[in-house]
Amino acid sequence: MIIFPILILVSFVLYIYYKVMIIRSTDPLTQEYLNSKAKLFLGSFIFFFGINQYVFYQTKLSLFIGIVFIALGIFQARLGWKASKHYQAEYQKHRTSPQS
Repeated sequence: MIIFPILILVSFVLYIYYKVMIIRSTDPLTQEYLNSKAKLFLGSFIFFFGINQYVFYQTKLSLFIGIVFIALGIFQARLGWKASKHYQAEYQKHRTSPQS
């Protein structure tokens, strides 16, 4: 299955992209938002990596390791998703408020 390596690669590239964008940004709110997006893609990377390892090897050991990776990936992606939604709303408030 070629789809999982492609998803792993895309997730990893987007993770690196958002981490680089954090360095380039100077606004702390934007940095937090970009960090939450990076966490989301890190979680998807770990999730797809866990699935790929079980599909590739199909042993009991890879099943247990894959379950751990899938659980950690879901946990990380969920935290990134929640933080992303929070900071997106805060960013919208910040952009619409009058500047002093």
